[in-house]
Amino acid sequence: MSRDALKTLFHPFATGAVPVPAEGDRVLFLGAEGGHPLPEGFSGTISAVQPFRPLFRTLGDGAVPLAEGEGYDMALVLCGKHRGENEARVAEALQRVTEGGMIVIAGGKEDGIQTLRTTLLKLEIDLDYTPKYHGVAIWFARPKHVEATITALTKPTVQIEGRFEAAPGMFSHDRIDPGSELLVSRLPTDFDGNAADFGAGWGYLSVALAKVSPRVNRIDLFEADYRALEFAKTNMARNCPELQARFFWQDLSSEPPKEKYDLVIMNPPFHEAQAADPELGKAMIRAAAGALRSGGRLMLVANRGLPYEPVMAEVFKESGELCRNARFKILQARK
Repeated sequence: MSRDALKTLFHPFATGAVPVPAEGDRVLFLGAEGGHPLPEGFSGTISAVQPFRPLFRTLGDGAVPLAEGEGYDMALVLCGKHRGENEARVAEALQRVTEGGMIVIAGGKEDGIQTLRTTLLKLEIDLDYTPKYHGVAIWFARPKHVEATITALTKPTVQIEGRFEAAPGMFSHDRIDPGSELLVSRLPTDFDGNAADFGAGWGYLSVALAKVSPRVNRIDLFEADYRALEFAKTNMARNCPELQARFFWQDLSSEPPKEKYDLVIMNPPFHEAQAADPELGKAMIRAAAGALRSGGRLMLVANRGLPYEPVMAEVFKESGELCRNARFKILQARK
């Protein structure tokens, strides 16, 4: 999310199109981000909600990963990259704001803000909007009757292969990622130590490791998306009820694990906004090197064009490519 979207969000307050919340007003901020001053006179108390750990850590005390409570006087909504996630945030705002309370939404064109505006108009929301700072701000008063609108905007949990659950906005939320499948085909079948799943998402790789190596002692799942980690808990309990598993909501690029492992597996993220950014994966590789015991092993899957080999050679004693197909490669390293 660019800072332009934050400026777009607060623009209706700066122009007077939307009254600033007064002292004592409760303001719910969904998809909250820091980095932009509040408009002059903005005196309401903000409850900031951000499930993505790197952004959450910029918000300071009082922020939460999931929204709590109802009866808010206003809601602010910053759009993300996924349509279903954006619609869910608006549905949550409708559910938690009092009748007549203002709901202000903003996003860049890359966030699908125009699509969201069209959806709200089709649902007969009486809204105003303005383009500004390469994005669009939308605002409207919360109607009296919102049940049908909330239902229309709320996407159901997705069932995958009858074994997993996920939700819109998560990586590969409606299917098993083919890169992860390739990695699973190369996982050890005799592993009996402690493993870590970096960027675990909703838990597919951890479940797969437990299935192919039934003697695994423990798996720790690390994930920056709080919502995905909650689904990982459900999926692990459903598929591996006897396995000892622990769950950590962490930004591995700045919050390294405190324990040492015999094996780290991962399908590292490589997108920041809309652009490929291999630095995310490189940071996780460095974190893996720090989290492995001497002789410990890293196994990861990556798109063939991502340049992870140099950093692996830098931080590991041994490293190389295990296999590849038309789209992905499996890399491994030993500390």
